[in-house]
Amino acid sequence: MKRHSVIGLPIAATDYSGATAWVLDAAKAGQRAHAVEAANTHVAALARHDPDFRRSMERFELILPDGMPLVWAINAEAADGERLEDRVYGPNLMLKVLEATAHMPDLGHFLLGGSQATLDKLEERFRREFPDTRIAGSYSPPFGAWGKEEQARIEARIRESAAKLIWVGLGCPKQEHWIARHLDQLPVGVYFGIGAAFAFHAGEVRQAPAFLQKLGLEWIFRLASEPRRLFKRYFIYNALFVFHFLRERIRD
Repeated sequence: MKRHSVIGLPIAATDYSGATAWVLDAAKAGQRAHAVEAANTHVAALARHDPDFRRSMERFELILPDGMPLVWAINAEAADGERLEDRVYGPNLMLKVLEATAHMPDLGHFLLGGSQATLDKLEERFRREFPDTRIAGSYSPPFGAWGKEEQARIEARIRESAAKLIWVGLGCPKQEHWIARHLDQLPVGVYFGIGAAFAFHAGEVRQAPAFLQKLGLEWIFRLASEPRRLFKRYFIYNALFVFHFLRERIRD
């Protein structure tokens, strides 16, 4: 799968179909733990400025263009016929993989993160909408740092579920650091850094209208919904992304 460097982050030039096929192939191979990230401008800019986060992202084999600005950056250097028509939005990818694994009980899905109430809503919805897909289990870990005992408990839960598709919704950057730092010891499967998808699919946070998403303006909607929590992320990291992208284009 071809990758483009977007302010230093290797982003896969792919669509939902290509991403889903890669995920299923990795899960079916059953050889080791794999890491997948749906990256937006915040992830790209953070990886550029935070060496620790950049080292974590280097452990991810597949980094997808979750944000439209990343799609535009790829298309700016892609050859004719190779340009992307849309992003690979993490919450939508989750639904597509759930759908694609119907009648594949050997794979199974595990949900890690969020409150127990959120996980209950997710499991109820997914079992209703994807009755032929195996939801193997879920776990709501405690807040704060985890010691060796909690880490062992999480690994045991995943292993006992026999799930091969593990959705990690701990928030950025905690989920990326956790996946990267434990990748070599985690049970075999594909681990996704999935961000706010749990809250979206549980109906706890509203998603932006489709036309705003297409225009790359989803951040305005989310900022208006959660200004205090998201102000720094969007204003600082969006600005950093634009700065580095323009500087690289000028150099080229």
